[in-house]
Amino acid sequence: MSGVAHLEVGPDEADLRLDRWFKRHYPELGHGRLAKLLRTGQVRIDGRRAKPGDRLADGQTVRVPPLGEAPASRAKPVVPVDAKAAADLQATVLYRDHEVLALNKPSGLAAQGGSKTTRHLDGMLDALRFDADARPRLVHRLDKDTSGVLLLGRSAAAAAWLARAFKARDAVKTYWALTAGVPHPADGRIDGALLKRGGAGGERVVVDAAGKPARTDYVVVEAAGPVAWVALRPLTGRTHQLRAHMAALGTPILGDGKYGGAGAFVPGVAQRLHLHARAIGLPRPDGRTLEVTAPLTGHMAESWAFFGFDANMTRDPFAAETATQS
Repeated sequence: MSGVAHLEVGPDEADLRLDRWFKRHYPELGHGRLAKLLRTGQVRIDGRRAKPGDRLADGQTVRVPPLGEAPASRAKPVVPVDAKAAADLQATVLYRDHEVLALNKPSGLAAQGGSKTTRHLDGMLDALRFDADARPRLVHRLDKDTSGVLLLGRSAAAAAWLARAFKARDAVKTYWALTAGVPHPADGRIDGALLKRGGAGGERVVVDAAGKPARTDYVVVEAAGPVAWVALRPLTGRTHQLRAHMAALGTPILGDGKYGGAGAFVPGVAQRLHLHARAIGLPRPDGRTLEVTAPLTGHMAESWAFFGFDANMTRDPFAAETATQS
């Protein structure tokens, strides 16, 4: 880039953070370089000094100074999504409008990449463009081994309001799990702060008063011998919160060897994590409510059938609890 540029913010970029706007328009510009340009006042919004987290508005003008030669990019090239993988991913779409996509993420698919993860949803988002000009954006995550509802924003503006809803805890999330053992009492609230710790088995979280506040509501829907079908509602969003909380009750989620050890496995049942993001409901900016429910698939559906549980249940397990509290 040879000179100063003044770029107008488009309508699909309204409410986008300034640093994310730069990531979109100048992907070669690193975080450190952008921070220095902002600190020295070289980047401005409508003539005013700016910060990375400033939200943009339609029609505003961003001053971009000469950036010089960009350093050689170390980013890995995007691997095209093959036709079968694209078709399989498109088949997981539960809901689609001009703002939002909802997927039923399969267990085993990571949301984002890592040092040992080459196949992940973030690298396959071009397969979910459909009629949009840009690829959709991740606004929250599910663990690799957790299945269920995952929402994507189809524009910068949609991704922004979805992200705000999750940050403000406006999103009501319901999970289904099978546990090794039946929680007692049959419903309640787990209020246990969580602290991250490292170890031979990798980083994990433990219930510790020195950690960050974490709360989970739970209801036992049905039991079959040593296994229970439990509905979970996280009131906070800590890493591995549901897994750590259920293990702390002495009833780890089935297949969760990381938190439940050998006691998390039952003979005859798939030795995989039995945790599913069943439903999400959240308010939209226009006053409507977005509600999406994901059916069980794969080993989860097989295990529900094995124990004779009704995978098609539509009632809200927390409804009676809410009525009692009110």
